[in-house]
Amino acid sequence: MNLIEKLADLVGFHRSYTDSYGHQVPANESARHSLLCAMGYDLSNNHTINNSITALQEDSWRKMLPGVHIAKLEEHSHTIIISLPVDESLKVTWQITTEQSEILTGEVLVSELIFQEKNQLADKEYRKLALTLPLLSQGYHKLKLSYGQQTASCHLIFAPKTCYSPQEASPEKMWGYAAQLYSLKSESNWGMGDFGDLKTLVKKSAEQGAAAIGLNPLHPLYQNNPAHRSPYSPTSRCFLNSLYIDVTQVPNFSSCKAAQLRFNSDEFQEKVNFVRNTELIDYPGVADVKFEIIELLFEDFIQANNDQNVSATYQEFSDFKAEQGDDLLLLTTFDALYEHFRKIDFNAYGWKMWPSEFQSPHSAQVAAFQQQHAKRLDYFAFLQWLAHRQLTDVAALTEQAGMPIGLYLDLAVGCDGSGVDVWSDKDVYVSGAAVGAPPDAMNTLGQDWGLTPINPVALQQQGYLPLIKALRSNMQYAGALRIDHILGLMRQYWVAPGMKADQGVYITFPFEDILRIIALESRRNDCVVIGEDLGTVPDGFSEIMAAAGLLSYKVLFFERWESGLFKRPELYPAQSMVTVSTHDLPTLTGWWTGRDLHWRQILNLYPSDEMGQQEREARIQDRSLLVAALADLDVIDVTKAPQQSPAIINTELSIAVQKYMAKAHSHIQLIPLEDTLEIVEQVNIPGTIDEHPNWRQKLPVTMTEFWQKDSVKSLAQAMQKARPKS
Repeated sequence: MNLIEKLADLVGFHRSYTDSYGHQVPANESARHSLLCAMGYDLSNNHTINNSITALQEDSWRKMLPGVHIAKLEEHSHTIIISLPVDESLKVTWQITTEQSEILTGEVLVSELIFQEKNQLADKEYRKLALTLPLLSQGYHKLKLSYGQQTASCHLIFAPKTCYSPQEASPEKMWGYAAQLYSLKSESNWGMGDFGDLKTLVKKSAEQGAAAIGLNPLHPLYQNNPAHRSPYSPTSRCFLNSLYIDVTQVPNFSSCKAAQLRFNSDEFQEKVNFVRNTELIDYPGVADVKFEIIELLFEDFIQANNDQNVSATYQEFSDFKAEQGDDLLLLTTFDALYEHFRKIDFNAYGWKMWPSEFQSPHSAQVAAFQQQHAKRLDYFAFLQWLAHRQLTDVAALTEQAGMPIGLYLDLAVGCDGSGVDVWSDKDVYVSGAAVGAPPDAMNTLGQDWGLTPINPVALQQQGYLPLIKALRSNMQYAGALRIDHILGLMRQYWVAPGMKADQGVYITFPFEDILRIIALESRRNDCVVIGEDLGTVPDGFSEIMAAAGLLSYKVLFFERWESGLFKRPELYPAQSMVTVSTHDLPTLTGWWTGRDLHWRQILNLYPSDEMGQQEREARIQDRSLLVAALADLDVIDVTKAPQQSPAIINTELSIAVQKYMAKAHSHIQLIPLEDTLEIVEQVNIPGTIDEHPNWRQKLPVTMTEFWQKDSVKSLAQAMQKARPKS
């Protein structure tokens, strides 16, 4: 074994993986070398490589405590393994500071600790011993250890085994709609769906008996670069996209004279009508009209509140800033810097293009900028506060309307490398590398998602705080949270800087610990968790997820036998969420008519013409197999089934498919709005940016018209019968 391979093994890189076709794929040597460099290892000579290997091998011996210890809440006794140099002291003193700031202390003789193993290092001998811990409530605590002249501390987390379950939310099988929030059309929004439209969707859906509204990720993108539109490529996973603010619901919208004068002007109304009536969403145009008015509202809000006159809403804003603390300060600083440097250089997309003294949030220059631009930082905080209070109102409405789940939010797998999360915490991110996926049947060239990966070692050293914050930030609004590409929390496919997506390497993550963190946050927030487990998944992964109480993600198009036959829905596990399709797959109409195959052909996504021809021929058979499956369960009138050649969709098939899925034991069923309206184009085609209108498509009808559609009414009636609320 060469030194680089040995180092890669210690870091957690896999030597190979099994692809979706069952083939063993060895790790690419160049990719492994490049990724180790990106993680900060010096590979310039054997001496430095050996030093890194030695440091990793000896780390758990030389440190008295691990960076984090997770205690299993359900166990009756708890121990932590500590490492002590031999004969330096007779006793160990410990102190635990609980999450509630209670302090517990204790002292124990080294001779009374349970011996585990020993190791002779170059300088001295070390022993690993088991220290018994007191029983603590679930939560995030801190352990400090003293031994002779040495002290050490670690994150001590007491976490449950399983997540909050959908059965705890409701004993009945549930259903709901899945919506791309930006796509919602209304007579009142300003060019894209907003939180006001979401309120309408919640009210009407609840009246139909829906239990949940599934949404695309609502994470912030780039305030000053609205053309960057993928919700799965956020600047942070801990705040909200301010473009979703319903400007008309800002507290001082009606009372602000300047805003009302501008809003009612002919010129402004023309701009609003233009973005409202474009076929595809014009994100820069939407940002232009929204932020012009919000700037006026912010000025009015600040002027109306001074030392002598502080309104209740201003106090609410101040409290929000205080609660969000340094995290909000980092976001607003980043947004202000991003805006500042793009005024100087329009192409300065992200912190890597800023002067070096601004590439760290902790520099003296950044501190000076914060002082000089304090009001601008307040403006960006104002935007986050508005988004937070509007989404909080929607979440409250779901409870009032009796929706057992309410909002079903989506957590992106990572963050864009040019954004605030990477800028503000470079120690935990591997800059230059990207998260992706290996080649499979749907994406034969592999995928590079352009998201900067987290270093699993650094994540542990930080007590999983970046993950905790992301979970908590989203769960505060949600009754369910979908974790995109959950497999990435067990092993992650990394694409090396400058290399192609099919040359990636897998790296191991501390999945058992991470599942405990997810369960802890799930229980605290009464939030069901769904793990998106599509694609190349190792054996036993589904069982591991189920044991932790996460729901699997079952998609009709993928639930088939090797023969091509569709699996009967009663074979789907109860601990799953079921849907026909996802944002990265064709809609039901697109699949039926072969629109996805057409796109793959014109985008050259097939490795060969033969594969394209094979897929087109297979789809003909697939349509017959789907109708046969529907007929087998008696959910379709075959005499009313749509024609198959040329393929044309009809409502009989659309509703039959949802009735078929409703028979699954799966506790939650989501119906994409695109399928209720028989839309042909899929939301996003992975591997494309501008070749396809990804993330820009509006629904063809307004929210008012939506509820009047016969297909929507018929579908709701079918679901009320198939999955009644009680």
